Amino acid sequence: MQSRSVRGLSLFAALVAMLFAYSPKAPAAQRHWVATWAASPQSAIIVLPASMNRPAPGNGSGQASRPPIFPPPPSFENQTVRMIVRSSIGGSQVRVQLSNAFGTTALRIGAAHIALRDKDSSIVTSTDHVLTFSGEPSVTIPAGAAALSDPVDLRVPPLTYLAISVYVPGKAENPTDHLTGLHTTYISGPGDFTSAPSIEAKSTTQSWYWISTVDVLAPENTRAIVAFGDSITDGATSTPDTDSSWPSRLADRIAADKSLAGKWAVVDESISGNQLLENLMGVPALARLDRDVFSVPGVKWMIVLEGINDIGLHGRLGAENAVSAESLIAAQKQIIECAHLHGIKVMGATLTPYQGASYSSEQGEKIREAVNHWILTGGAFDAVVDFDKAVQDPANPLEIRPSFNIRDHLHPNDAGYKAMADAIDLTVFSRNSK
Repeated sequence: MQSRSVRGLSLFAALVAMLFAYSPKAPAAQRHWVATWAASPQSAIIVLPASMNRPAPGNGSGQASRPPIFPPPPSFENQTVRMIVRSSIGGSQVRVQLSNAFGTTALRIGAAHIALRDKDSSIVTSTDHVLTFSGEPSVTIPAGAAALSDPVDLRVPPLTYLAISVYVPGKAENPTDHLTGLHTTYISGPGDFTSAPSIEAKSTTQSWYWISTVDVLAPENTRAIVAFGDSITDGATSTPDTDSSWPSRLADRIAADKSLAGKWAVVDESISGNQLLENLMGVPALARLDRDVFSVPGVKWMIVLEGINDIGLHGRLGAENAVSAESLIAAQKQIIECAHLHGIKVMGATLTPYQGASYSSEQGEKIREAVNHWILTGGAFDAVVDFDKAVQDPANPLEIRPSFNIRDHLHPNDAGYKAMADAIDLTVFSRNSK
């Protein structure tokens, strides 16, 4: 007969074996979520600031004309909006954040679904999943708030299109959006079509509504790179539905690199028209760091390309409104210091040429060159990328290369954006993969 101590040891060993055999999923808070896609929330109501509101031509009163609202803000009621986004990395589970950051009233979401996209508005029906929020298929998001969905068991491959469908049963005016989506969004007639195999669109846009991040459950060594900037980072003037912005091309490069693939996501948190210091198209860069960078799941690096709108827009208003190189450099230093507080490294990007653009000026060019000199030589950034050199015309470095100029001497075309992505030294990230 076994002794009592031997039987006790056997029982203990059996209990240990049972514990190791049973491995429940870790709580969501302990699992490693990384953003695979993101878009900076904006207000649907865009009004030029008072400092840019000049008197209307022929207005004898000398009073400034009423600032325009552009574009006219949309509204939805009892409609489904199906939006297309592209993952940068893959994962075994997915979750979606919906934002009512700029809403003035509570937003009622009647239903939301996610699926792999087939083509156009069609989905791969076998991958369609209901998104729930704290276990419920609908949610009311207070004005100024956001809602994060529960995780969904959906294996998301890298560089894959996802369809996110949102049904709003009531009236949703002036929705929080991202204006320069550059992907076709399908808007239905009346009804909930979130689970429909395809949507017969009543209308389409190239903006995203309410969606702000898509996260995937990823290996522990996976991190995210946030591209932070204005329209040049937003991909303005690139070919729609082709993912030709420089952040998208960077994601392509990383996915093709065996040492980096699956370890680094790339998300685009830029806003067309954005400035470092003033509110125009979206809040200033300094005011949106917490929401658009520091709260991004898994962020480890950010690439900053900001300042050309500060230079150009203020320069067009006259010397009394011009910004200085010193003020722009001070703003960049603030971004670096704040990022470092959150354990995030910063790559500084030189401002691209803009001679010939509608708001170019000789004084503005001097400011741009001074800021670029500091970016390249100041030693403040953890790394730098010379976007200026990547797209400039060798015959006239103050202009974009003719083969990269889409039409406005400010925004590159698809080839120019690719050249920008190609200029980024990927070994920076391989050296910082932990």
